[in-house]
Amino acid sequence: MTTDTSQNTDKTATDEAAGDAAATGTATLHRGLRARHIRFIALGSAIGTGLFYGSSEAIQAGGPAVLLAYLIGGAAVFLVLRSLGEMAVNNPCAGSFGEYATRYLGPLAGLTTGWTYAFEMVIVCIADITALGVYMGFWFPDVPRWIWLLAAIAIIGVLNLFNVKVFGELEFWLSLVKIVAIGAMILAGLAILVLGVGSGGDGMHIGVSNLWSHGGFFAHGAQGFILSFAVVMFAFGGTEIIGVTAGEAEDPGKTIPGAVNSIPLRIVLFYVLTLAVIMSLNPWQEIGSDASPFVQIFAGLGIKSAAAILNVVVIVAALSAINSDIFAAGRIMYGMAERGQAPAVMRRLTRSGVPAMTVGIMIGSLLLGVVLNYLMPDRIFLIISSIATFATVWVWLMILATQYASRRKMSREEVAALTFRVPFWPYGQIIAMVFMAAVMVLLAFSESTRIALIVGAVWLVLLSVVHFLWVRPRSRA
Repeated sequence: MTTDTSQNTDKTATDEAAGDAAATGTATLHRGLRARHIRFIALGSAIGTGLFYGSSEAIQAGGPAVLLAYLIGGAAVFLVLRSLGEMAVNNPCAGSFGEYATRYLGPLAGLTTGWTYAFEMVIVCIADITALGVYMGFWFPDVPRWIWLLAAIAIIGVLNLFNVKVFGELEFWLSLVKIVAIGAMILAGLAILVLGVGSGGDGMHIGVSNLWSHGGFFAHGAQGFILSFAVVMFAFGGTEIIGVTAGEAEDPGKTIPGAVNSIPLRIVLFYVLTLAVIMSLNPWQEIGSDASPFVQIFAGLGIKSAAAILNVVVIVAALSAINSDIFAAGRIMYGMAERGQAPAVMRRLTRSGVPAMTVGIMIGSLLLGVVLNYLMPDRIFLIISSIATFATVWVWLMILATQYASRRKMSREEVAALTFRVPFWPYGQIIAMVFMAAVMVLLAFSESTRIALIVGAVWLVLLSVVHFLWVRPRSRA
């Protein structure tokens, strides 16, 4: 009883100190995110465009074998998150993996990791806000798309200026809607398989045999299976936000391990179960040709309003993903500003402990997305998604390399003191790093994704120039 009172007193004192500090310009981030917040923030960031639309492209690339690709990719991402979790529990901080990369791999690595993650969040937000305008056009085809984009940007921007607890609650409920909807889709599909196995309305067979009856499980051979990873890995992007939340978690030692251990399994189950059901209901080569695969599930049940139901879900999914991405980019930029790797103005916080300047930067980036969407509406989504894949995999590779370097520098006593150690050390990390490097190489084998490598290379060169001409001289001063 005394301990609880002491903890509450300490928390109150911390909050009061943070408020006083805000008035003097030295506010700090508040620890207001609970375990359920962190888990659903990660789910919200990862379950969105990659599942609802990217899944069709993945199926066309790899056929039914894409299910195996999601399992393998999920296993690699699990090692990434466990590596990040080990560092985040041992040293929870704002900026997370950017801070760790700076400490164990050097300032240049930290700069490229942090800014590449912020860049990833920006371009993913642009993709989601573009998709949101398309979704709203379903109900209001005569209303200009930019009106919906501006309205969504304004609403989400304001919400991100509230206390982190408000953000956590909002993201919890938005993500919950998505999860319930996906669960309903899976159950609906299983109902069709169990109760109505036979010929579909167009004479197509419905059943799990669709997974191997149309060209085999590896319908496009080993080449198609391997190339599908370039699309599959994009779907898992956003899960690393778990590390970003460490600086504002109420109890990082408990919330981070719980989130890290549960998120990959949940996401893999969502993707694998959903796509397995979809490809059982329809031959894989028909998926995505005329309608969203999720619409096909509801249409199979005879629900006439299938498109409208899906539209609600994808709108919520887009809002949730944008909400999480603005939060994550803001916190990573705040952490870099603390280390002198970003302008000092990004360290300014409101009285509620929110980095308002970084939120403003993200809003400005989304406005740029509105302009790009207007200039090249037919090409922007494919270009952005491929660039996002490069940025995502680069950040994962750096997280793995950072954890590997940090563990190598630890003494036996320090390793023994770790409360959340990564499994399969060190071979699991080495294999995962080789896998991530291979995925980046795969981007070069497709004309539609090759631009990602070009943009990625130019981006890294620019960051290196900034480091040597601006960051390093300032750190020596």
